[in-house]
Amino acid sequence: MKHPLAILAFVTLSGLVLAACGSVPAKPATEAPAKPALSEAAQQALDKAAVDVKAAQARFALWTTAEAAYKSALEAAKAGDSKAVLKQAKFASDQAALGLGQLDYPTTELK
Repeated sequence: MKHPLAILAFVTLSGLVLAACGSVPAKPATEAPAKPALSEAAQQALDKAAVDVKAAQARFALWTTAEAAYKSALEAAKAGDSKAVLKQAKFASDQAALGLGQLDYPTTELK
């Protein structure tokens, strides 16, 4: 032990640093504003749109308009906007149904 004072100073400073890191002041609890809940009809429309969009996607008949409307409905649901959810989810379901219906049309390919 050539430098007992240096070792003591190092141990003391290390202890102070560790003590300072361990005592982080707690942040005051902030309550998030209550998000408005969706109406029952909006939730049902959103669920139906999800099923319709997945069905169209599974058969490779999903139109981009249906996909965009479904994404808009999901964003409106996060914001708690039932009116927008109803509108966008209905449009997404309608467009998905039209995409699936298009599969029954005769082909335009030349044989």
